[in-house]
Formats: sequence, C-alpha cells, structure tokens
Amino acid sequence: MRVGNKLKALAVKSAPPGKHGDGNGLWLLKREDGGGQWSFRYSLWGRRKEMGLGSLKEVTLRDARDAAEDARRDLREGLDPKKQRRIRLGQIRRVSDTLEAVAEDAYESHRKTLKRDDGRWFSPLRVHVLPKLGERPIDQIDQHDIRDALAPLWHSKNETARKALSRLKTVFVHALALGLDVKLQTLENAKVLLGRAEVSCSHIEAMPWADVPEFYGTLGESQAELALRLLILTGVRSGSVLNFDFDQIESGDWVIPSDHLKGRKSQKKTFTVPLSPEALNVLDLVRKHQSSAHAFSNSRGGRIDKMAMRKLLVERGLAARPHGFRSSLRTWLAEATDCPNDVAEAMLAHETGSDVERAYKRTDFLEKRRSWTDLWSNFVTGIEANIAKAA
Repeated sequence: MRVGNKLKALAVKSAPPGKHGDGNGLWLLKREDGGGQWSFRYSLWGRRKEMGLGSLKEVTLRDARDAAEDARRDLREGLDPKKQRRIRLGQIRRVSDTLEAVAEDAYESHRKTLKRDDGRWFSPLRVHVLPKLGERPIDQIDQHDIRDALAPLWHSKNETARKALSRLKTVFVHALALGLDVKLQTLENAKVLLGRAEVSCSHIEAMPWADVPEFYGTLGESQAELALRLLILTGVRSGSVLNFDFDQIESGDWVIPSDHLKGRKSQKKTFTVPLSPEALNVLDLVRKHQSSAHAFSNSRGGRIDKMAMRKLLVERGLAARPHGFRSSLRTWLAEATDCPNDVAEAMLAHETGSDVERAYKRTDFLEKRRSWTDLWSNFVTGIEANIAKAA
C-alpha cells in the first residue's frame, strides 16, 4: 500500500529547494526564491504524465491533497485527471492553445519565407523545448518554465539555446496575434534567470590569402576540386556552388537564384556573380566532365555531398575550410588592395548600412566587382603577384 501525507503543513514553507513528495503522486517543487509548485504525477494508458495543481502561494497542502485525491478518483474511473480538473475549473481549452500547436502554426506561417533548409528552424524547439513544455497551454508558461527547459544547454550549447529562445519569441508573438494572453517579457525574464553565458567566438578556419595561389595550383579536375576552384575564384558560399547548374549562366555572369542564397527568401533577390576568364575555364572543364543532369555530381548521378570539398582539404592535412576562402578573399581585399569597403562587402553578397540606407542605395556594384573579381583571379592563378588597384 502506498503511503501518503508525508509532508507537514508547517514544514512546507521552510522546506529547502528541490522536490518533496507527499506520497501517492503528490509532489512539491520548491524553488530557490522560496516559491513552489504543486504537481500530481500519474500513469495513464502506459504513459507517464504530470499535472500542475497550482503555486505554493495560492494552494495549501490540504488543497493540494484534495486535488490529488480528485485525480486518483478520476484514474480509478479510467479518466484523464488533467482533463477532468480543467473541466471542474471551467478551463477546457482548445488544443490549439498548447505551446506545441502554436509553435507549429507559427512555423507554417513563416516557413515560406525561410531558406530551403527551413526544417532546421524548428529543430531547436522540437529537440529542446517541446518535449518539456509542448503540451502546456502557452499562456500558462512562465519564465521559470523556459529557464528550466533551456538551462541544461545554456552554457554547454549556448548558440543552440539562444536559437531556441529566439524561436520561442517568434512563437509568442504569433500567439499574441492569435489573441492568446501571453507576455513577451516572459522571454526576457527567462534570459535574465539563465544568466550570462561564457561564449567563445569560434571562427571558421581560413587559409592565409598569401598561400591561396600555391594551393590553387595543386587543384586538379575531380568534381570536388573543380567545385573548390569555382568557390575560391568567386567567393560564393558552398551551397551556391553545389547547386550550380549551367542554366544559371547569363551573358557570361552567374545569376544565383534567391533560394540558393543565405537568409530569408523574401529578403533576397537573385545575386549576379561576375566570372573571370579562369572561372569560365573551370566551368568549361565542369561541362567536359559532366556525367549527369547536375553540373557537380557524384558517382550515383546526384549532386556531390556538401562535405566533398571539406574532405578534400582534410585529406591534405589542411585546417582551412571551404567557407574560409571567403575570408581569404575579404582579407586580401582589405590588406593588399584599395578596394572600397562597400564593394568588398558586395563581393561576398553582404549588405551594409541601415534599412533606410539600403533602400536608397540600389546598386550591387556589379561592374566594380567585375574588375576586382578579375584581379583576384589573376592573383590566385599567379598572373599578378602584387595588386593594389582595379582599373
């Protein structure tokens, strides 16, 4: 027989932080600040469940025991105590009010504006938040709940935790639009409770620009090597190279579709990359070796894996990564040339200035970028060792 009534009314308020069981499924979770939460744990249909019974400030030990007894009576009748309690309290809610349902609705509303790997947007919530809070009504989630959900990874995986917090903000804003009674300040309060995380800024390894010509000269005509040559010469991201197709070439320029660019599709148009004579030569080699519908393909006819270029560098014992060649190009522009900053940033498809400034500055510096692209190509291939100015 299970033993109950272990807690004493006078001892409850002075109990230390932690979990305190009264028996028969009734628990008190005491916080550091002296507050606490009553809950009832039970099993139903082979699943472990937990039902909140209210805060220590508002619910006495006697009241909590009465509520737990009601729950045990529901279980004996084959009913779900959580649902029956909400019926008794006149708080039956729509399923759409749970955090999981609102999060999924928010995701569906935003996914069309996300880039192609939009599934990654939802991942921090699905993995780290929804298993703990997904079934809770969103307007009953407070900063302590969010703090408890994210605390295990706030210091060890801070970037992931911050992404989860950012996604939660989007979900709470969506909940407000749905007319639910949530407060955005809850998220800021949770961030305060989580405290400051020691974050080390890690940069992608980049090859010193002075070493790029020698390395480029060692690259051959395999699929990975040709892809890496095109990446080095153009300064684009790996994803754009791996998704390259010849129908993206227009009048000798490479027009990258918006869904192959970093960021939200609604914020990006196509981006035109000028191609140097060496880059066009590389593309001639790509076409010569093309064996499937894709420009860069594997032995099975699909696109080469995103790790193909990185594997090539690792096998040569190099610390540099494919994305790091963008840094090599940008550093070369800053240290070895007099390229204006706006043009240098445009070389990498970066936007500069405020939203207002960008609204008036409509140029993408294509012709200026063409000159600097040719000079970078000349440097990389050893045609010119010292370059200071573009024509």
